[in-house]
This record gives sequence, structure tokens and C-alpha cells, in this order.
Amino acid sequence: MEIQRTPLTFRSEGVLCAATLFAPAAPGAEAPCVVMANGFSGTMDWILPSFAERFAAAGLAVLTFDYRHLGKSEGEPRQLVDVRKQRADLRAAVELARSRPGIRPDRVALWGTSLGGSHVVEIAAEDPRIAAVILNMPALDALAGSNVKAKRERARAGRATLVWVTARLLAAAVRDAARGALGRPPRYLAVYGAPGEAFFTDPDLASRFERVAAESPTWQNRVAARFLLGVPRYREGTMERIAAPLLVCLAESDVEISAAFVKAKAARAPRAEVRTYPGGHFDLYHGGVFEQVAADQAEFLRAHLMR
Repeated sequence: MEIQRTPLTFRSEGVLCAATLFAPAAPGAEAPCVVMANGFSGTMDWILPSFAERFAAAGLAVLTFDYRHLGKSEGEPRQLVDVRKQRADLRAAVELARSRPGIRPDRVALWGTSLGGSHVVEIAAEDPRIAAVILNMPALDALAGSNVKAKRERARAGRATLVWVTARLLAAAVRDAARGALGRPPRYLAVYGAPGEAFFTDPDLASRFERVAAESPTWQNRVAARFLLGVPRYREGTMERIAAPLLVCLAESDVEISAAFVKAKAARAPRAEVRTYPGGHFDLYHGGVFEQVAADQAEFLRAHLMR
């Protein structure tokens, strides 16, 4: 099926954000729409197009966008990841989808991966009009829901090393916050790099981030360190308020988030389904596992939106 891609813009709290609407090229009746929320440091040319193309081929409209401060969206300073602002951007993206001609406003779904999953949970819990929800390895809580033990074992690092790395990262975050308060340029940390200087440090991820840099030209390997002072925390009772059907996709060997934590919270949602796939956190984005994940998600969306 031919897919039409339409560049769009919308404003979120006065800031201009860039978006792309994927839709089947053939004209027809109003279509349901999936609004996609990317993960930490993610831009709309990374991860999202692969899923969006498959969903559009299944007859759905799909809206991807860049959070402010990232990619093609406005916002200064650049490469700032702010949880509150990103959730406001997601709300504005949902309103854009509902206002577009050719889209059924009562059939708008949310899809969120990693950090974007925590955003989606919050918006779905507060907006009863959301028609369906997909969480792709959601980072619901950066502290209680993290997988510190697994990360330490993967890196073969002792407790002393973990304390040293954590102290360096937090010191960078405090310095960056102080620079922000004074109107000075950010103190950046790499998204992927050396321990104490980056958010992701697993050597096995090197080739994956090389691929991101090569294939996603608007993505940058840096984020303002102050993010660490405002990481998302899960609020008890949130999952219980999601009325829409919910599909949670997890990776068996995920060392970035705790699958057990996510499963425990998802079990409290009224209409949740959990599926687990082989591989790690980033394996669900590419290759053979990705194809199965995308097919399952497209089937879920069609079942709940195309009625």
C-alpha cells in the first residue's frame, strides 16, 4: 500500500513543534490515528518511521512528532529533555490529530516507547477519550522501575564503581541545572558513551548507536545533564485510571527497565494485555523480533480502532 507523508507543525505552550502524518494514500472514510511518543533523546526520524509505515499499511493514520528542544522542533536550549514539557507536547499532538480532516477524533490511540511510555501512561490516565494504548518497554519509573542490578552485572561493575559513576552523573546534573538558572549553555552528557559521561554505557550497544547516528540525521548523541534531576516517577493508581484497551510489549532480557515492575503495574489496568519477546531493550526496534512486535501491535490497533 502506498503511504503518504505530510509534514505538519503545531504549537505547544507557544513553542512550534514539527510533526509528520503517515496515512494510506488511497482516499477513503475517516481513519483512526495513532500518536507516537518517542523515548529518551528520540527524534521522529529514529524508531518511529518503521512502526508508522507498518501501521499506515494496515489502514491507520499515524502522527509522529519531535518534542520541543529536539530534532526539527523549536526550543532553546537544544537537547533538553524535560518530562513536564514533553507531556505537554504529547497532549498538543493529540489535539492536532483530533483536529485533522480525515481522522476520526473518537479513534485516537497512543503509542509510547521507553521514556515515551511513561508520558503515554499519564496522558491516557487523564484523557478518557483515548481509544487504545500501546506501551513499548515503558520506563514508568526511573528509580523504582530501573534495572540497576542487571546493568551492574552486564557491565561487570562493583558497587564502588556504581557509586562513582552515579556521583559523577549527578554532579554533572547539578552543574547543568546551575548553568541553566544563570542562562548559560548546558553541560551535556552523551546519550551513549563512557561510564560517568553518558546515560547508556553498555559496550554491546555501540553498533546500535552508530546505526542511529548514520540513519537518523536529526538525532544527537547528547542531552542536557539536568534531566537526571527530573526523571519520571510512577504515581500509584495511574494504571487503574486507563479505561482504554492496553497492550504492553516487553523484552525478556531488558537491562534498561524492570519488566517485573511494569508487569506489576500493568496488572492493575482494567483492560491490559502483556506480551513478552526475546531480546533486550533495543532489540524490539530492529530485525526479526521487530517484525513480530510491529505485526502484533498493528493487529491490536486494528481490532480496537477500526470498528
